[in-house]
Amino acid sequence: MSADPVTLMVARRVARERYHDFMAWLREGEQLAADFPGYLGSGVLAPPPNDDEFQMVFRFADEPTMAAWEHSASRRAWLERGTGLFEQPHEHRALGLDAWFGKAEQRPPRWKQSVAIWLAFFPVSLAFNLLFGGWLGELPLALRIFLSTLVLTPLMTYWFIPLSTRLLAPWLQGRRAAMARNPVAVQPR
Repeated sequence: MSADPVTLMVARRVARERYHDFMAWLREGEQLAADFPGYLGSGVLAPPPNDDEFQMVFRFADEPTMAAWEHSASRRAWLERGTGLFEQPHEHRALGLDAWFGKAEQRPPRWKQSVAIWLAFFPVSLAFNLLFGGWLGELPLALRIFLSTLVLTPLMTYWFIPLSTRLLAPWLQGRRAAMARNPVAVQPR
């Protein structure tokens, strides 16, 4: 049985005048992480207008490979070079599907998770096939599936499924979120 991939999500507040310095520093960190075994990818989401909080994601094959990167001398040196670029970061670690749907007690029912993933995957898969289907149709089936999953899996993992879960959050959490906000008001009669 293989271990679940682990995702480290970090939020950092960055002053507008330091944005370019921060982005250069972050690219350096992504290149550093890419040199470590088990590195699966990383990315950054810029803040919306009138906000200064960047969201960064680092994903590794399992806990031991992430720990090797987290506790490395090169990462510590990189973090020290970033001193003054941002306020104290907030970090959250997630395993497997936790990265998309939260901790077990916050996770929506499986059928809602399936709908959220399908709503992300269908339009992206459709667009991919509209754009490349003619060319891919001439290839053997195994090669077609290999190429499409090779392209679509990272897109889905890092962009479209997180976007879907964020947009659908009120529906996904539904009763649980309402109960957390006001446990008396939503009790069944």
